[in-house]
Amino acid sequence: MMSNRKLIRPNLSELKEKHPAARSARRKPVPPEQTNAEAFYYLKQMNTRTPMVVVLRDGEELHGVIEWYDRNCIKVNREEAPNLLVMKHQVKYMYKAEELREAADVPLIQTEDEPA
Repeated sequence: MMSNRKLIRPNLSELKEKHPAARSARRKPVPPEQTNAEAFYYLKQMNTRTPMVVVLRDGEELHGVIEWYDRNCIKVNREEAPNLLVMKHQVKYMYKAEELREAADVPLIQTEDEPA
């Protein structure tokens, strides 16, 4: 025996009127063009004269202090070597020189002679 069932379907225009915020909540706002995080990082390292290691795209490492920067380049002030103006697109990454020293102090592999 088959019964006739009526499909109850809400009117979509009524739903949109009831929940106008749901439509705008789905879309994320466009991120800002600049976050100023890069500028903040450079200024912090320049003000504290933090020794940095700048690794270039070809693998070369430059050790020095960032003296100034602009949109396209940074100036690395080095001891016992000429200062360099480095184009940012040639920089692979950079890190604080103290992180290099800390990593050298921590052995990667324990030998049997060393206590855990």
